[in-house]
Formats: sequence, structure tokens, C-alpha cells
Amino acid sequence: MDISAPHTTTTDPRTFKRFADFYPFYLGEHSNRTCRRLHFVGSTLTLVCLAMLVVTGKPQYLLYGLLCGYGFAWVGHFGFEKNKPASFKRPLYSFMGDWVMYKDIWTGKVPF
Repeated sequence: MDISAPHTTTTDPRTFKRFADFYPFYLGEHSNRTCRRLHFVGSTLTLVCLAMLVVTGKPQYLLYGLLCGYGFAWVGHFGFEKNKPASFKRPLYSFMGDWVMYKDIWTGKVPF
């Protein structure tokens, strides 16, 4: 997958009717390596928090997971990618994109 260049069009993410069409746009919004790495760390910590929720039964781990996932991602977008997260306009597709990109990083389809 080519994500070497940032997405430069003014495409409104709400115009996508299918996730398959949205995902290339999503990857273009994550062309900065540090942004992708922060997403990866945040997603990994989210999974740890969900595991802690299951093990301990303490609901605060759900909050911690949300803070990790979105906190790291937003630092990546605002601090490094210099764009606004698509989750503000297309939350479900963006959530799905986070996890597909996470898998794609693990499998080497998206550079870490």
C-alpha cells in the first residue's frame, strides 16, 4: 500500500459510501511515520486496557483504553500529521480504519 505522500485533496470523508473506498483516503491521512507509530502504540495500549478490564472487571480500564487510543492518535494528527482526524466526520469508518491499519502494520503491508 502506498502511503508515502500525504493526502492533499480536500475530500470530505463523509462522501465515502463504502469502507473499501474510505481506507485509501484514511491511509493518506496517515502518511507521517510518527503519526502511524503513535496510532500503533495507542491501539496496543487500548488492547492492554481491554485485557485488564476483562481480568480485573474494573470499568475504569474502558476509559483508560479510550484515552490511550484517541490520545495517542490525536497527538499524532495534530502534532505530526498536521491534519484533523477523520473520526470527527466519519467515526465508524475511522475506527475500522484504525484496526485495519493496525493489522496492516503487523503484517508489513503498511510501513512502521
